Formats: sequence, structure tokens, C-alpha cells
Amino acid sequence: MGKSHLSEEDIKARYITPAITTAGWDLNKQVRLEYAFTAGRIILRGNITARGKQKRADYLLSYKNNFPLAIVEAKDQNHPVGAGLQQAIEYARVLDVPYVYASNGEGFVEQNLLTGTVRELKLSEFPAPEALYQRYREDKGIDGAKEKVMFAPYYYVPNYKTPRYYQRVAINRTVEAVANGQNRVLVVSATGTGKTFMTFQIIYRLWKSGLKKKILFLADRNVLLDQTITGDFKPFCGKMTKVQHKNLDSSYEIYLALYQQLAGDEGEETYRQFQPNFFDLIVIDECHRGSAREESAWRKVLDYFTAATHIGCTATPIETKDASSFTYFGEPIYEYSLKQGIDDGFLAPYKVIRIGLDKDLEGYRPELGKVDKHGYVIEDREYNIKDFDRNLVIDDRTRVVAAKITEFLKKTDRFSKTIVFCVDIEHAERMRQALINENKDLYAQNDRYIMRITGDNDEGKAQLENFIDEESCYPVIAITSKLMTTGVDAKMCKLIVLENNINSMTEFKQIIGRGTRLLEDYGKTYFTIMDFRNASRLFADPAFDGQPEVVIDLGGDDPVIDPLPPTDEGEGDVIGGDGVKEDGGDFVIGDPPPFVDDGDDKPKKYYLGDITVRVLSERVQYVDKDGKLITESLIDYTRKNIRNQFSNLDDFLRSWTKAAKKQAIIEALKDDGVLLEAVREEMGQTELDDFDLICHIAYDKAPLTKKERAENVRKRHYLYKYSDTAKQVIEALLDKYANDGIGEIEDTKVLQLTEFAKIGSPMKIVKAFGGKKAYLEAVMELENEIYYA
Repeated sequence: MGKSHLSEEDIKARYITPAITTAGWDLNKQVRLEYAFTAGRIILRGNITARGKQKRADYLLSYKNNFPLAIVEAKDQNHPVGAGLQQAIEYARVLDVPYVYASNGEGFVEQNLLTGTVRELKLSEFPAPEALYQRYREDKGIDGAKEKVMFAPYYYVPNYKTPRYYQRVAINRTVEAVANGQNRVLVVSATGTGKTFMTFQIIYRLWKSGLKKKILFLADRNVLLDQTITGDFKPFCGKMTKVQHKNLDSSYEIYLALYQQLAGDEGEETYRQFQPNFFDLIVIDECHRGSAREESAWRKVLDYFTAATHIGCTATPIETKDASSFTYFGEPIYEYSLKQGIDDGFLAPYKVIRIGLDKDLEGYRPELGKVDKHGYVIEDREYNIKDFDRNLVIDDRTRVVAAKITEFLKKTDRFSKTIVFCVDIEHAERMRQALINENKDLYAQNDRYIMRITGDNDEGKAQLENFIDEESCYPVIAITSKLMTTGVDAKMCKLIVLENNINSMTEFKQIIGRGTRLLEDYGKTYFTIMDFRNASRLFADPAFDGQPEVVIDLGGDDPVIDPLPPTDEGEGDVIGGDGVKEDGGDFVIGDPPPFVDDGDDKPKKYYLGDITVRVLSERVQYVDKDGKLITESLIDYTRKNIRNQFSNLDDFLRSWTKAAKKQAIIEALKDDGVLLEAVREEMGQTELDDFDLICHIAYDKAPLTKKERAENVRKRHYLYKYSDTAKQVIEALLDKYANDGIGEIEDTKVLQLTEFAKIGSPMKIVKAFGGKKAYLEAVMELENEIYYA
């Protein structure tokens, strides 16, 4: 048999793999075959999820572990030798691999992505590992000192986690940048992508190489430090200390500290106990906070240790007229976005439920002289969604919001971990009370079912660890203001409720990030955002998943562009015990609110108990494969995507009839976001198979059930063309189709099931048809007979 008749797999096995191993690449240590570097996007429709296809490179060649040098893409002889090069380049850009190769078994086409050079090679000319590495050293200008740092090992012990591709890229790029003498480095990676693990490996490798010996890890919340110490930084045990009570022990090598503890009061700064050159490396977690502001009290910590290398890590670099991550750290060395994480299948997708309340959409204006619950005359103006719960409180609005949250949980799972983000602390307390009233049964069983977790509340903050712990059932519903917007690793959070006015893109990204972590072993494959404040409009903002513009101060002669409107952030802030600013509000439990002491008899908030609120609109939106929210119905979306692939019924029928496996068409539709199981569930058409569902939804054809189709085959006496064993097998396959659908009968593994074992062994069954090829042809003929009409 000539090469032209060989499959791609045969070409790889007979020609490409031998050429690579003959060149000296170790198949067990240096070569990864069919290297899957993504998990496959999770497709969400209704409450049904499915995995899309993984991205796979045919060969990934690594000089050393976690140091890949080349990708090879293979094609069969029906393609030219360089046909796979473009695909190899696409994968290499993602994986940060410098050299790519394509082959069809005749030779190789090589492209050097560092220099752009393309050349053709014979099979026998594939480069050896050492030769390719030496070329890499020359192309990158790597000397001996840099090489020592770049090849410092990753931390690894048996059964320890290995880095995902984007983590490896971020770690390697950062280590290389520091080895090259770069003293300010920024890594941007979406919430839930393992920044702390990346940080640990960066520190470990720089420390192990001897380049950085004294290292400071800075954060602004105790919970972040505690999670880090007991989690990813645990291997540093014995070398690591947490700075507490302003006591600094210089005998350790890895220090973890809060800004607040090191900064201290003016003239009593704790950090001055160290010499300015004491630390070689400072890693700043959530660097968009605190230190991003040039005049921040916390920035002085970094300024004091300015000689050290500073590495900033964040999901949301901040760029405003007051604070700039890029101005301080420079352009990011690497960025991994929420969209990429969802597309790769490493982050949970989300659906958005947007709820419009009548007073929010129409506004509210009090009649002249109307007084609130406490006897204060309400200022005569129109109040809108920005005022509610900040300036004016409508009790029934709080009740309706609590009722809708509860309604959703009752329809799905009342023990789904939920975070409700409120306007301020006082609003959070009222929401807690309203949710208790809607969930009296579960609250009576355990009063930790609903808890307010805010900066001023020690009881709530004490339960934060339990809320984060996936093994802990309680608390279930956490009501907060600012405390849980960032850094809280709540992997099991399945519902995020937006009941606050969000004007900051950074805050919005951080809040959404509370739900993005995947935990499939515990049944979390997606999360839901319930939006009462139209905050989800920010998903459509280009800045949501892009890079913010650097803000530059303008001189007197520079042109002026109108600034963004001011936000309400920072008004009435309360600083909690964890250093988090939260809007305080004023508690109204029995007594009227305090006056604003400005000479007017005017409260900070008006409270209305006699106004009713109704839900005017409610719609569900999903994220499509391009990262955009789908606003159309599930049926309309499915119809459109089917027709994108098959413009008319004849086109679909031709493809269906020709397909060796009908399941391949279903998989292709799934990759376009079409989940037929979700449509089947929504329509209540459980007896329809995929073929009839597609024809019915996309082309308005009257459907038949699976049992009806199976019965029609029997009525046409199709089975009589077979005899004895073969007839029994076809009969069993029809029964299997009638119960479970076409996908079940296409795989020969079906012959291992009990109902077929009664007929005979798989070998005996296949023999009854005249061999495996004849059996598969019989199955395909049966499928076409099933769909004959």
C-alpha cells in the first residue's frame, strides 16, 4: 500500500515519529503525542452543560520539563508537506513555543518564530534536541548566568499539580524577564486561573536559582495571606514567616505581610526595621488595589524597597486618573483573560438573569409633602435605581429582590452557595432580614444558612472560611458590600446577585470573578448572575475583556477630553477590621436614622413602607462561543446555529445520510454552542431523537418519536433480510435506538452490553455479518432505514 492510502495516524507512526526519535528526542521524556492543552469549552444552555473539543498539538517537543521548544503538526499525503504549518503557528503562539514544523511524511517545513525564517528539511534532517536548544540560545541571546535562572526547576513532588499551559507561559516569561534584569513586572490573569500557584512557582524558581534570596509577598487582606500560607505556599514551610504584631525576624527567607502592618502610622512605619536593600524580590498580590495609587499610604512600602524587583499580579489592572498599574509596572509580561479561560474550559461559563423592577425602570417621584416611615418629608424629585438603598429605601423593593433570589434557589438548589452584593452595610443588613423572612424553614434549621459578611461584622467574618470551604455546607447565602469583591476564593459560589450600583469596571470584573472557578467534582460547571441593577451592561463594554488605556496627566497646553462621570464610590466608607473600605449606611432597627449635621432637618436616607414594587421584565442570557451574551431564546439561538451549518433541509439530509457516524454532526453542532439536550428539556420532547429535533426546530418538519421510527422499520419488514444471529442483533439495535437514540448504536462497544451478550460474544456477532466491515455497513444501512421517512 502506497503512502497516498495511509491515514494521518499511519503517516505519524511510520514516518514522522521515527524521524523525531532518530534525531535524538526521547519519546518518554521529551515528546508529548496528541498534547491536549485546553480542557474543552463548557457549553451551557438551560441547566445543561457539555464539553467542547480540546485543542491538541500532534507533537510537543520539550528540551527539559516545562521548557517546550517545538510543535510538529502532521497531515496525510493528500496534503502538501507544509499544510499543517499555519495550525502549528497558531498553537505555538498560544503555548509560547519558538519553533514549528509541518509534515506529511515526505519531509518537514520548519519556521523559526523568533526570526521568521522558513526552510524545508528532509526527514533525516530533523534537528536534535541539543542543536535546537543551542539555536534558541543564539536567537534569544542567553548567556550562562541567565541560563541558570531560566532552567531553575519548578517545584514538584509526586502527585503534585503540574502547571497548565498559560501558567507555564506566565511563569517562564516572568522568570526570564527577571533573569534579564527587568525590575518591574506585571502578570495579568483572570480570577480563578491559579495566580497564587503561578506566584509560588515564580518565587520558588527565582529563590532556587539563587538570584533572589530574601522575598516579600504583599497582600492587603488577612484571608489572602492565610489562604496562601496553608495552600500553594505550603512547601515553603520552615523558610516562611507571616509578619505579625510588628515583630520582624530577619532569619527567614520568605516573608508574607499585610500592607497595613508594614506601613503603620507616620513616624512608626514597621518596614523601617529592615534595611532598604533587605529584600531582593517583592511580589504584590491583587496589585490593582492600594499600591496602584501613587499617593497611597501603602505605596511608601514599595518606594522604601525600591531596589528590589517588584512583580505585580492581578486579574484587573487599574487605569484611572488617580491610579495606574501600567505606569508603575509597565506593560503586562503576560495576560490571560476571562474569555480565554472560559473558551479553554478552565473557567466556568455563566448565564445572566436580568430582572427589571417597575420603580427601577420607571423611577419614583413622591407626591408633594409625602413623609417617610420616620416622619421626614421626602425631598421632591425623581428617584431612580442609583438612589435606591443609598438615598431612599423602599421596603417592598428589598422584599421583592429577596423573593426572586429565593424563587431561583428553590427552582435549582437551595444549598447553592450565593453571594449578594449590596449598596452598603446597612442595605446588607436589611437584605439579610428580608432573605430570612423568605427562607424561615432553612434558617430555623441552622441560623448560618444566611449571614451578613461585611467588614464591620466579626460574627460574619468568622464564617468566611466556612463559606469558602467546599466541604462546608454553611453559610449558604452570604450578604456583603465590599468585603467579598476581591481575593475570596469561593470555588463553590454558584449564584452572584448584583444589588449594588457598579460603575467601576475593575470592581465589576472582581465581583464576576467570585463565580468563575470550576469544581466539577462537586457538580459546579457554571454559575448564574442575577442582576437587579443593570450592571451586566458592562459585559458589552470593550474594556470588560480588554486592556485598559493608560491614563496620562495632561499639561496646560494639551487638548482636554471630557472625563468619565464621577462614581459614587468612597462615600461614607467604613474601614473593616480586614482593611477593606465599605459603605456604612445607617442602621435603622427601631429608631429613626441620625441627622446629617448640616443645619437641615434631613436624614441620610428616607424609608418608605407603603410603596409596592413589581417585576416588569425577566430574561435569561447565555455566553456564546465569541464571549458575547445571547439575548434570544434558546430555541431561536439553536435554530440560527443549525441553519448556519445547514442552510436548508436538503443540505442537512445529505450530510446526515453521508455521515459515517451521525454523532459527528451532533458534535460539530455542539462546538457551535448547540446543546440539543437542553432544547429537548425545555420543549419537553424527551422521546424525539436528535435528527427529529433538528428537523423540527430548524426546518419546521413534523417529528416522529424514536419508538415510532423503530416501529416503521419493523413494518417495512426490513429485518427479514437477515437471518438467525444477525436478525437478533438488528432487532436488539432497534430496541436500543428506540430507548437511547442513534449515538448508542454507532459504537461497536454496544455489543458488550447485556442484551447483546445473550446473543453471543462481540466476535461471534461480527462474524455473523461476515466480519467487522460488513457489520459496520449493516449498522449504517440500518440508520438510513430508520431515517427513511
